[in-house]
Amino acid sequence: MPKPADLLQGTLDLLILRTLAREPLHGWGISKRIQELSDDELSVGQGSLYPALHRLEHQGWITAQWKDTELGRNAKFYSLTRDGRLQLERELDNWKRLSSAVGLVLKRA
Repeated sequence: MPKPADLLQGTLDLLILRTLAREPLHGWGISKRIQELSDDELSVGQGSLYPALHRLEHQGWITAQWKDTELGRNAKFYSLTRDGRLQLERELDNWKRLSSAVGLVLKRA
């Protein structure tokens, strides 16, 4: 079964913000968490993840700080800002509205 790449691209910001709401993570950790929480249905490649992280950082929704990982490597850890938490709430509301509307169309078609 093909991966829902188009859906992921359209909702990547939401997935990243929601993942970071729990704790700061580095890029690989964000990707791994999304994959695990989706029961391996969603996979975020570096070519999509890092541009999204840069975009979210530029918008002021996340911040980055260099830290050592559990393996002793230096990595950029991302965390939500206050504006990022507000944006997450907006994105969640939008997602709920959109998924409800799609559900209505599927039910009534």
